[in-house]
Amino acid sequence: MRRATYIFAFIAFLIGCLVLNAPAHANSRIKDIADVEGVRDNQLVGYGLVVGLDGTGDSLRNAAFTRQSLSAMLERFDVNTRDATLNTRNTAAVIVTAHLPPFATQGTRVDITVSAIGDAGSLQGGTLIATPLIGADGQVYAVGQGQLAVGGFAAQGDGASVTRGVPTAGRIANGALVEREMAFDLAGRSAIRLALRNPDFTTARRTAIAINNYLGTEAARASDPATVVLTRPDFFEGDMVALLAEVELLRVEPDLPARVIIDEATGTIVMGENVRVSTVAIAQGNLTISVTESPVASQPAPFTDGETVVLPRTNVSVEEDMSQLGMLDEGVSLSDLVDGLNALGVSPRDMIAILQAIAASGALQAEIEVL
Repeated sequence: MRRATYIFAFIAFLIGCLVLNAPAHANSRIKDIADVEGVRDNQLVGYGLVVGLDGTGDSLRNAAFTRQSLSAMLERFDVNTRDATLNTRNTAAVIVTAHLPPFATQGTRVDITVSAIGDAGSLQGGTLIATPLIGADGQVYAVGQGQLAVGGFAAQGDGASVTRGVPTAGRIANGALVEREMAFDLAGRSAIRLALRNPDFTTARRTAIAINNYLGTEAARASDPATVVLTRPDFFEGDMVALLAEVELLRVEPDLPARVIIDEATGTIVMGENVRVSTVAIAQGNLTISVTESPVASQPAPFTDGETVVLPRTNVSVEEDMSQLGMLDEGVSLSDLVDGLNALGVSPRDMIAILQAIAASGALQAEIEVL
């Protein structure tokens, strides 16, 4: 009976592809274009101390928080330092951050990042003492401790210094131990939401259709461009985890908007395949102005009271590359647009100016986003 149901679902999927004129071989799995509600990381943060530094820690005179934290830590071990003058640079106050993976159980270890907040010069060779890591709700979910691994380094002498990387930040692999779990019953839920990473009406509809064709029932619907609501059918024998395991492998062809991404700092241009251009003529010329100074010395006549003076000599030259007028036909594809711009012999930075000018004229049928 179940085999017949799957055969019927497969036939319905093929018919749906033909009716909707959708490609039979889509190129992206649902798990690669959508996130499942509740399956997410949680950010943790904590404040702690790094000890064992070789004189590169915080100066207790300037970092009052480090001095107070050090005194509080020593008092926990019955060491009274309230009336004492602490003078050490082997300790640094740090902020510890971590990402708690979804469904992490007690005893699971996660990586942590340690960053100095005082005037410490380097955390090389330091050890983080037990630091509680709290979540957004103020609860402690993990405790971090261990030896730091710092990628950068700093060295200095009396007359010179050298720094590579960031010596005031480091990581501890598996440095935090999970103490509290995030409660979320995914298996017992009857409905779940899939959040598209790139919201789009067409992609959301295609995702819902692919799921419904596979299951043979209206189990999924697109509630908005970013969300697909999936309801577990009554005839499905497994729980929500089993349903997601089958659904996430279905392939969907995402639809991409016509967009041009421009990074003026690096001269990078990225254009989507749906970018189109109306009929437009383009001419581009580079104007180069060179100014050179060639001062000459003017000597006075012999046996006179004159002085040597420097006379300015300036040479100004102007060069302009006269490009021919290029024509781009209406509705050209991305490859035609690139070929047409390359035919003009312009650099990427000149292409940025040309694309912005085309968009200003209304001939570019795409959205331009400048980073």
